[in-house]
Amino acid sequence: MRYIPPFEVIKQLFEISTSKGQLRVTTSYENLIRMVKLILAGVQVDEDWYLKQYTDVAQAISDGMVGSARQHFIDNGYFEGRLPFAIDVDDKFYQKEYPDVADSIGRGRESSAQDHFLRNGYREGRLPFQG
Repeated sequence: MRYIPPFEVIKQLFEISTSKGQLRVTTSYENLIRMVKLILAGVQVDEDWYLKQYTDVAQAISDGMVGSARQHFIDNGYFEGRLPFAIDVDDKFYQKEYPDVADSIGRGRESSAQDHFLRNGYREGRLPFQG
């Protein structure tokens, strides 16, 4: 990530109120999407990797339907569960954290923690490494 919008800018997309002594935040779905896209605009996209990983996007760019891998990621890719760049998975952590994956690897149904994360783990919300 090279840039993240200031909190004050993001905060303008929400209504903030107090209920029972706690702050509450509400917004429209459209403003939620605007907020996410503001944050995504600061994410670096590895264009070469993205186009190799997602050949449909490469074809859409070739056909003139999409301007760039970066633009696709911001407008659609993130919301479709696509990654902007390769993420290295800590194999030991991943298998310890997700015994179902370790079992699948042991039985030969999964080739590696890295492959699982790219195919399914990211979209399932699994962490690639201990943060």
